[in-house]
Amino acid sequence: MRVTRLDHLVLTVRNIEQSVAFYQKLGMKRQTFADNRTALQFGDQKINLHQLGREYYPNAAKAQSGSADLCFITCGSLKDTMAHLSAVGIDIEEGPVARTGATGPIDSVYIRDPDGNLIELAEYRVD
Repeated sequence: MRVTRLDHLVLTVRNIEQSVAFYQKLGMKRQTFADNRTALQFGDQKINLHQLGREYYPNAAKAQSGSADLCFITCGSLKDTMAHLSAVGIDIEEGPVARTGATGPIDSVYIRDPDGNLIELAEYRVD
């Protein structure tokens, strides 16, 4: 067996509509699927949203909101990302800072979603 990519992940959230509104500001698209479930589509991946206390089975053993730490690679420059965040009213908690991504050096800024999840927005460094 060999894992080749991440297809989707699940976030447990307090309020699905607030989460959708937040992630749409980051350019993700709302997707409705099986039994009126909600996901956030971006690139070839998605984030499925579970309502806290009404998670879909099977689910994480200790499902809770605000426990995720996720990194998303953005297109365009980090300067453009920061300007966009400012324009849509999202505060940067930290950054820009140098970090290491899955395939090399990245520059990142950190924000929080409505549940307090740490969201890293990054671009790969071009040297």
